[in-house]
Amino acid sequence: MGKAKAPRRVAANEALAVGTTIRGSAQKLNLVAALIRGRKVEDAMNVLAFSKRAMAVDVRKVLASAIANAENNHNLDVDALVVAEASVGKALTMKRFHARGRGKSTRILKPFSRVRIVVREQEEAEA
Repeated sequence: MGKAKAPRRVAANEALAVGTTIRGSAQKLNLVAALIRGRKVEDAMNVLAFSKRAMAVDVRKVLASAIANAENNHNLDVDALVVAEASVGKALTMKRFHARGRGKSTRILKPFSRVRIVVREQEEAEA
């Protein structure tokens, strides 16, 4: 018997990669994800490689994983790939405490985020 096969979460001409525990807030990560939305994959990799933001390194790894998934698992053409979706959400938050004066303490929150990148094979427009 066994369990039925799960349906694909993306279309036939798309590939997906998810980074689950990226250290930093979702708000800051979304600024980096906004840089690559809708761009060609090669252009997006260059933007992330030369970005000054620290989380661009992690987003670049997830994008590289999505490209590899498209090429190896779904037989898509790498030169025709476009970043169709780059969404960001919250993951876990580590709670730490910092000792303060007069026997008190302050809570420190260390957030983690997740990024989901979908690349789509786009047909060349014939003009």
